[in-house]
Amino acid sequence: MFLFEAMQTSRTLIQIVDGVTRHPDYRLAEPLNFTLTSGAPLAICGTNGSGKSLLVDILTGAHPLSLGTAHYDFGNPKSNRVIDNVRLITFRDVYGGSEPAYYQQRWNQGDEQVFATVGEVLAKSHKAFSTGGNADAEDDGEYADLLREIGIAEHLDKPVNLLSSGELRRMQLARMLVSCPQVLIVDNPYIGLDKAARAMLTKVLARLAERLTLVLVVCRREDIPPFVHRMVYMHERRVSGIVPVERYEELEAACVKAATEIRLPESVEPAAGQTAAEVVDFRHITIRYGERTILRDLDWTVRQGEHWALTGENGAGKSTLLSLVCADNPQAYACDIRLFGYRRGRGESIWDIKKHIGYVSPEIFSTYKKNLPALDIVASGLHDTIGLYKKPTDEERALCAEWLRAFAAGHLAEKNYLQLSNGEQRLILLIRAFVKNPDLLILDEPFHGLDSPSRQCARALIDRFMERSGKTLIMVTHYEEELPECIDHHLMLVKQH
Repeated sequence: MFLFEAMQTSRTLIQIVDGVTRHPDYRLAEPLNFTLTSGAPLAICGTNGSGKSLLVDILTGAHPLSLGTAHYDFGNPKSNRVIDNVRLITFRDVYGGSEPAYYQQRWNQGDEQVFATVGEVLAKSHKAFSTGGNADAEDDGEYADLLREIGIAEHLDKPVNLLSSGELRRMQLARMLVSCPQVLIVDNPYIGLDKAARAMLTKVLARLAERLTLVLVVCRREDIPPFVHRMVYMHERRVSGIVPVERYEELEAACVKAATEIRLPESVEPAAGQTAAEVVDFRHITIRYGERTILRDLDWTVRQGEHWALTGENGAGKSTLLSLVCADNPQAYACDIRLFGYRRGRGESIWDIKKHIGYVSPEIFSTYKKNLPALDIVASGLHDTIGLYKKPTDEERALCAEWLRAFAAGHLAEKNYLQLSNGEQRLILLIRAFVKNPDLLILDEPFHGLDSPSRQCARALIDRFMERSGKTLIMVTHYEEELPECIDHHLMLVKQH
C-alpha cells in the first residue's frame, strides 16, 4: 500500500541555512542551521520553554524566515507542497483536534451531536486530499487498509469525544497520513496514555519510522522510545546539533539548574463552610452515554484528609468520575452523590461546589485559550473562571506571584499565556489549581507535558501542600512514579465492555 512502500535512498529533505524568523517573538537565540535527512527517526528534546516548538514551526514553515534560506526536497509525485509532506500532530488529549464550544461540553449528552464521528473526521480529511487531484480509487482502498493497520477501523461510528486517549492517537495518525507525508512530527506522543496504549503506540510509530522520516518532540528522557537513537537537545532557544540519545542525561545535567528549597506561599484561607467528614460520597453510581456504559454501580467515599490515587486504563471512566465531583457533568443530578456533606440537587450552584475545589485536567488545557499574562491566568483560579473577569487586588496578585515562584515559574508571570510553550501553559494551569488554598485538590494527569525538573518540583509541592490540616487529594496518573508520597488510598477503575 502507498504508506508502507519501502523508503527511498537517504536524501536531504529539509535544510535551513542561517535562518531567522520574521517575527522577533518567535526567533531562536541564534540563526538556525539544520539539516534533516530521510531515514532514521529523530527526537527533539529539552525542558519546557527551551524552543522545541519554535524549531518545529520553522521546519514546517509556520514561521517564515526574514533572513537565511529554507530548502525542501521531497520528490513526492502526489504533492510537493510543504503542508502535505511535513505533517505535525499536536495531541489535544480529549477532543481529537476539535475545539469544544465550552469547557463542560464533553459531559453534556445533548451536545454529543456537535462532535463528528471518527469516520466523518477521516472521510473529510481524505476528501480534502482527494479533491486536490492527489488520490484515486486505488488510494481509497489503500487508505482503508491503513485504517485497519493502525487499529481505528472498528471505531468509525464513535463520536470523537467518546474515544479513549489511545484511540484518539490512532485516529489522528490516520488523519495525518492520508497525504502520504515524507516527514511526520509528533509532539509529546505519549501524553495521557496508559501502559498498554503506550506500548501499542510505540509499535505503530516504530513501523511508521521504517517507511517515513519520524520526528518526536519530547520533554523528558523516558518518552524517547527505544527505536530512536539520535536527538537534538535544545536549551534557551539554542540547538545542540544532532547527537546520540545516550547523551541526554549529560546535556540535561549541564542545562538544568539545581532545584531550590520547596516553600509554599502563605495562602488565603479556604472558602468557609467545608466541615464535613465525608468530602465525596458516591452511592451506586452508573453513567451511560447511549449504549455505552462508563461507570457501573460505583460506591466510593473520600473522607477529609485522605489522599487518593485514581487509576485505570484509558476509557475506564476516570475523567468522567471527576466531572461528577467537580459539578461539570449534568448526569450528577440523577445520581446519589454527596459532596462536602450535601446531596447534589439541593439547589446549590456549581460555584458553591467549586469554591472548595482546586482542579486541573486535560479538558481545562484544551479549552483555556485566553490572551492574558500568565499571572492573570493563575489569578482566575481564585474565582474558578476560564478567563479573568474580576480584577485581582494587589494582595491577590502578590499571592499569585508567590505561587509562580514556588513552582519555579516566576519568570513567566508577565508573559502572554498564548505565547508560552504547551508545557509552560500546562504548568500555569497546575499552579492555578493551588492558588485559592482549596480544601479538595483534584489533579487529572497534572504532569502532562512537563519536563523532569518541573515534575519533581510539583510532586514535592503537592506533598508539602497536603501536610496542611484537612487537605484532601484525588490524583489521576498513568505513571506510578509520579504519585506523591502522601498517597494513602487507591481506586482502580475497570473499563466497562
